[in-house]
Amino acid sequence: MSANLLTLSGVHTHIAAYHILHGVDLVVPRGQLTMLLGRNGAGKTTTLRTVMGLWQASAGRITLGDQDITRLSTPQIASLGVAYVPENMGIFADLTVKENMLLAARSAQRASQIDEARLQWIFKLFPAVEKFWNHPAGKLSGGQKQMLAVSRAIVEPRELLIVDEPSKGLAPAIINNMIEAFGQLKASGVTILLVEQNFNFAKRLGDRVAVMDNGQIVHAGAMKELAEDESLQQKLLGLAL
Repeated sequence: MSANLLTLSGVHTHIAAYHILHGVDLVVPRGQLTMLLGRNGAGKTTTLRTVMGLWQASAGRITLGDQDITRLSTPQIASLGVAYVPENMGIFADLTVKENMLLAARSAQRASQIDEARLQWIFKLFPAVEKFWNHPAGKLSGGQKQMLAVSRAIVEPRELLIVDEPSKGLAPAIINNMIEAFGQLKASGVTILLVEQNFNFAKRLGDRVAVMDNGQIVHAGAMKELAEDESLQQKLLGLAL
């Protein structure tokens, strides 16, 4: 079994006439939380969407474990145990929280068929999901919608969880709750790839970090090393902490 669950090798992505990714090399080790950082427009979201098959790589190779997934469709990739939470969360606003969860639980036709132990685990991670179970999802706050989006992604066991900017627009108290939840998810054995703009969020959670600029990975290593090197932060991210 490969030590890396996800590997991108020389991945290029074109969107219409635009060349967005320019040979991305990225590894996501099993059982760890990898942060993907970079300035706006660096190519982070495009990388996630390319991994999920929402946009097709024009060159290079993407592997999940030992399986080449470069040309697979999004449903095929999802069926291999990969869940994706996009930046816009993808919540069905007119459906209840329960109905949103049921749609994500592909093995269940009724809410009563969702794995009860797993559901109770999710309720402990995100109490708002239980509290607003029968409420329309569109009525939730931004933080509650983000909790629902992550809950849907993990309602069935996943090998890899990919999340785009989970802390965006959230209050500090909700961010702390999200950090605790992702920490528990990692401890349960889920491999996680997170795109983040909030560096404090990133350094509290990340095991590994990769930094993107102009469609390429320009730095990769331990999150702890980047968190302790302010000059490197300034060079890579323009941060002054």
